[in-house]
Amino acid sequence: MSETKPLPESVLISESRLQDRIRELGAQIFTDYENQELVLLGVLRGSVLFFADLARAIFRAQLADQGREVALRFEFVQLVSYHDNTKPSAVQLIHGGSDYLKQRHVLVVEDIVDTGQTLKFLHEHLQTLDPKTVKVCTLLDRPFQRQVSVAIDYTGFEIPDAFVVGYGLDHAQRYRNLPYIAVLEST
Repeated sequence: MSETKPLPESVLISESRLQDRIRELGAQIFTDYENQELVLLGVLRGSVLFFADLARAIFRAQLADQGREVALRFEFVQLVSYHDNTKPSAVQLIHGGSDYLKQRHVLVVEDIVDTGQTLKFLHEHLQTLDPKTVKVCTLLDRPFQRQVSVAIDYTGFEIPDAFVVGYGLDHAQRYRNLPYIAVLEST
């Protein structure tokens, strides 16, 4: 049995702030893709909670504006870059999209963009699948870690240079279920 670790105490972004911002992002994405089909491409595993809430926020925006719609489809890709560490390493593709993305608008849904290496790797992979467009929506942007330039079209929050967990983000597969974003002071 593993040792029990205390919950992180430094809440960086509260649950209510997360949900308010996700509603705003959903409304903006709904407006931008009005009357089109959009594939939400979730980057597993960290984006799962954000992905689900964002999809519902897009739908709620549609309910509020009857007569217009965004036909949502879901796809997932699994990449690994942290390997149970707090510093990223080489990006590995575990599961990666399909020809289903061919000539479709794709919105990559990421939990966090820091070095940009994962997003660059994913963008290059997606181009081989011939999408119509590829845009990026990230819950968190940590530009202080950026090593390569990447385009981010929708950003939830810009955060400081700290290792964060919660709301899908983990450290060694722990803390994903926290309903807020917290700073992990020690590992």
